[in-house]
Parts: sequence; structure tokens; C-alpha cells
Amino acid sequence: MTNRQVAQRVQGVGTQDGAGVSLTRIIGQPLLRHLDPLLMLDFFGSDQPNEYLAGFPAHPHRGFQTVTYMLKGKMRHKDSVGNEGVIETGGIQWMNAGRGIIHEEMPEQTDGLLKGFQLWVNLPAKDKMSAPGYQDIPAEQVPSVALNPHASAKVLAGELMNVNGPVKTAKVSPMFIDVHWQSCTTVDIPIQQGHNAFIYCYEGRVDVDGTNINAGTLAVLSDGNQVTLDCGNDTSVAGKAIVVAARPIGEPIVQYGPFVMNSESEIQQALFDYQRGTLA
Repeated sequence: MTNRQVAQRVQGVGTQDGAGVSLTRIIGQPLLRHLDPLLMLDFFGSDQPNEYLAGFPAHPHRGFQTVTYMLKGKMRHKDSVGNEGVIETGGIQWMNAGRGIIHEEMPEQTDGLLKGFQLWVNLPAKDKMSAPGYQDIPAEQVPSVALNPHASAKVLAGELMNVNGPVKTAKVSPMFIDVHWQSCTTVDIPIQQGHNAFIYCYEGRVDVDGTNINAGTLAVLSDGNQVTLDCGNDTSVAGKAIVVAARPIGEPIVQYGPFVMNSESEIQQALFDYQRGTLA
């Protein structure tokens, strides 16, 4: 087995999106523009309603997939294809924008903690104009795997220890897992060789092959077929982290706001289609 190491550590930057939702952008900012095919990673977490109540009103997408993973709280999704549903704590929504979709994500609560991730996953050129689609997966359909007596992982997409996640998308063969450890332990997470991958620690801290990763830090991983997570010298540490990997596409990325295509002319076409009402 070849252990992946930390190739780069990245701190997120505070920003606002939608109608003024406060969040931290980790991928899609100057320190890490993309990690092919992963285009953007946002973390949101606040118990202050004024920081999230305005939500993400109706807006368009074309050319990629969006993933919303709710750690705490409720978010309502509604789109131009006719899909509507509420993502609750532990649930995940995986949406294929494809040739075009207009959707909104609005908090389904007026107070309390709203916390989660949004990830953008690029599509290869042959799939950018595919039919839009939507998967709304509640927490009870997300399997959990015991890694050892002190650690477990929720398998959202891909495969871990012969357990498959409920998200069905073969376009970039993604793996998305949420690892929890209750005390000092060491775990090996297999990752497909050649896939780009990162770990983002969102509670506590973890060592990745000897490199310390604190909460709020993303580690881009070098190539290999597994990553080793342990507690380093802190024997009392507990924590949580997401591990995401996907097969790189290796095509040009041209992005303008909510549109991600392969050329400027395709971006202009997306804008034209949206302006004349034919995007979705």
C-alpha cells in the first residue's frame, strides 16, 4: 500500500453567498482554485439566524453537479424540474445541473444551528449537457461503517470496506465519507490510485501521515492508494473530518459564476440561454 501524504494545507476564507449567507470557502478561492474535478467546497455553520435566514434564492446552474450535506438543521430544495424536498440533519442532496437547472435552497428553520457543506463537482464535456437530475437522501439511508472500536465513517458516495454509499453517479466516480473518531486511534482509508483527494477536518484535529490538520483546515493529498489518520501526540483528541476523492477529468475549466463549461463560447451560450429563458 502507498500512503498518501499532505501535499498542501489550505485555510478557508470567510465570505457570503446567496442572499447573504455567511460561510467559509475552502475550494474555489485564491489558495485553491480547483482540485479537478472538485470545483468548490463551502462550509456553513451558524446559530445566528441573521447569518443564514436569507438562504439561496432561485439561481441557475449548468455544466456540473452540486452536493449539499447537512450536518445540522433543515434546508428546503426546489427546482425548475419539479423536484422539491427538505434536507435534514445527516441527509445529502446530490443534484446534476447538466444542461441547466434553476433551483433554490432555503432554510427550513427560523432559529437554531444550521451547519453543513456544499461541494461542486465538475462534469466531463460529454455530460455537461445531460438531463438535470436530483437525489434527496435522508440520514437513515446513509450507511455507517465501523473502522475500529474508536472510529466510524458514514459512506455518502463511493465504496468503503465493501459498503456502498447511496449516491448514484458514475460520471466522476466520487468517494465522499464522513469520518468520526471518539478517542485516539489510527485508521487507514483506501482511496483509488490516481484520484484527486482531500481531507477537511471540521471538529477536533487529526494527523495525516504525521502532518497535523486542525479543525478548519483542508489537506490536499498526494497520490497513493490509502490515507492514514491518527491522533499524533494528543491521546485525548476526538474529531470529525470529511474525505472526498474523485477521478480527474483533465479538461479545460471555464467558469462564470454558476456556469462551468469548457470554453468561453459555451459560457456565452449559457448566459444567452438563461437570459432568454431556455436554460431550464
